[in-house]
Amino acid sequence: MNRRLIAAVVAGLALVTVSCSTPNESLAEQYQNGSEEGYISGDGSTVEIPVSNRDEPVTYEATLDTGETVSSSDFDGSVYVVNFWYSSCPPCRLEAPDLAALSVEYPDVPFLGVNVSDTAETSRTFASDFAVPYASVVDAKTAGVQLAFAGSVPPNAVPTTLVVDSKGRVAARISGLVRDPSILAAMMDSVIAEDQ
Repeated sequence: MNRRLIAAVVAGLALVTVSCSTPNESLAEQYQNGSEEGYISGDGSTVEIPVSNRDEPVTYEATLDTGETVSSSDFDGSVYVVNFWYSSCPPCRLEAPDLAALSVEYPDVPFLGVNVSDTAETSRTFASDFAVPYASVVDAKTAGVQLAFAGSVPPNAVPTTLVVDSKGRVAARISGLVRDPSILAAMMDSVIAEDQ
């Protein structure tokens, strides 16, 4: 075979391989491209859970990066947003300004970050750098909040963003980067409307 034919065959095989890949291959892709970020990023898929199909309310108690405690009962009767993240996760850095802006746009919808990897100091520095106005749980050592939401957040899928209904049940999920904040806003609006 000549070199051009070999190159064409290799290119064709690479195209087939890429077109057949799934989001579960992201770690292998990271290894191949040399980035080795060490996280499994979701595919950006969204799920809205009908009221009749929602699981039991999620309960937890944890410590924020500010040193204060937070509990699921602090959000009783409120629709709220939970974002699982950590500071060196590239998609987390990309979506942080959009989440910060939405948290300001929706003052009646509390936002809660869940930092799955960093220290409180690193978490606070990230919040300062990206003008994030809400606190985050420091969950790296205990993983208590991660375990509480285990049925809704795949292990190691960071970032993941959840909308929790006023009864404490997960009502919607974005797995991966919040690519368009209007999608999250629409999810929030839909869950808020359930109580009206």
